[in-house]
Amino acid sequence: MSAVLDNSAPNRYFDRHFNRDAVKILPGEYYATRDNTMIVTVLGSCVSVCLRDPITKIGGMNHFLLPNDEFVTSGEMNSSARYGTYAMELLINELLKMGAARNRLEAKVFGGGNVLQGLTVHNVGERNSEFVLDYLQLERIPVLARDLLGPYPRKVYFFVETGEVKVRKIKTMHNTTILDRESEYRMRIKEAPVSGDIDLFD
Repeated sequence: MSAVLDNSAPNRYFDRHFNRDAVKILPGEYYATRDNTMIVTVLGSCVSVCLRDPITKIGGMNHFLLPNDEFVTSGEMNSSARYGTYAMELLINELLKMGAARNRLEAKVFGGGNVLQGLTVHNVGERNSEFVLDYLQLERIPVLARDLLGPYPRKVYFFVETGEVKVRKIKTMHNTTILDRESEYRMRIKEAPVSGDIDLFD
């Protein structure tokens, strides 16, 4: 699973607009930090969850997509739901290792747009949105804000030290980069084996 879920986030840069260091995460990546690095991503059908402990100010963001159109089969989780759960647990575990408390985690959720050509009939964005909200409810992590579904991609800026998130809707795309990245990512995770459960820190 490491091939499609990565915490290395090599895309570091200085954001001149916000005048701060930033990390850009791509589909299949996540990043956690305790400093004032801004975490940025661009979402189409994928979803991102910004998680933060408001006391320690440790936070992080992931960016993932369920690999299949259906995530419940005969009342049981299939590989798609297990993948989504694993993606969430990786980020949570990273935050806990850094000193966050699980019972203080707060979430803000974004993405799930119907932007992948030829896949709108399967409601890919809607299924990703439903999964992540169901997961957070089950884990009793409150959702403080959400911006889900709709026809547009989004660029998300997460300011970890304050918990603030800024979202910009991309109503005009000048190229197919967002769609190409998500389509390539979708094909990769369809072929990826599903990892087992991971041990979570208390």
